[in-house]
Amino acid sequence: MKNSNYIEFYFDCSSPWTYLAFTEILELSKRLNFEIIWKPILVGGVFNNVNKDVYEFRKNPNPLKLDYSNRDLQLWAKVRKIKIIMPEIFPINSVKAMRGCLFADQKNCLVSFAKNVFKAYWGSGLDISQENLLLEIASNSGLKPYDFRRYVESQEAKDLLIKNTKELIERGGFGSPTFFYHKQMFFGNDRMHLLEQAIINKFI
Repeated sequence: MKNSNYIEFYFDCSSPWTYLAFTEILELSKRLNFEIIWKPILVGGVFNNVNKDVYEFRKNPNPLKLDYSNRDLQLWAKVRKIKIIMPEIFPINSVKAMRGCLFADQKNCLVSFAKNVFKAYWGSGLDISQENLLLEIASNSGLKPYDFRRYVESQEAKDLLIKNTKELIERGGFGSPTFFYHKQMFFGNDRMHLLEQAIINKFI
């Protein structure tokens, strides 16, 4: 049940900028006392529908922009006090990881599970598409591996992940991380300050 002060957080663990925002949203929720409604998505599904320019940039990156983006990412990592490396496998298939987030949310373990997925991929460069790794992460996050695997393979998990992804697109979203404070949308780690001000000043 949502209280009157809440943020909807649409996210995919395959994005380093989402790792940064995930870290900050937890701190922000403590400072400002708001609830986080977690919305795991498949960001590739979003890109395929409304943001195909991402693929073009990956194929033909502007060297100046790419260099700046990488330096910017590391500066933000220092600000957020987390480690971010560039994994050998990028982009990565995060389908099972994000279905796992749905299961973890049902068991009130989402923060622990998602944080461990982020750390495994962006902190250690591990392949989070691999079921064995996800089962280990699930176990370390307080989840039962057998139940985790069964849910991740279920039609319910598939349908809910698709539903969340379509929902974000219908609300005007085009990537991860995306936040909604009531009906107002904010996109990206670098919009966290604006989100904070919206909550403090009740810009609804």
